[in-house]
Amino acid sequence: MKEKDIALIAIIVVISGIVSFFVSNIFFASPSNRQQKVEVVEAISPSFPTPSAKYFNAQSINPTELIQIGTSTNPNPFNGAQ
Repeated sequence: MKEKDIALIAIIVVISGIVSFFVSNIFFASPSNRQQKVEVVEAISPSFPTPSAKYFNAQSINPTELIQIGTSTNPNPFNGAQ
């Protein structure tokens, strides 16, 4: 390549960069595209109301307790042997 070719390519790159900058500002960065409405949320407070005593009391059932039905001592109930 000759120096004239390199200079011509550099001029074309600069001109195309300037043109693309202005064209992209027209299409992509218009003020109407930069405005967006968002939903406003309320702040989370650190205080919570106490749960209902109807469900949370000393007589409530504990769902994490082991429930055993019957008195079987067979460790393998599904293999067919008793």
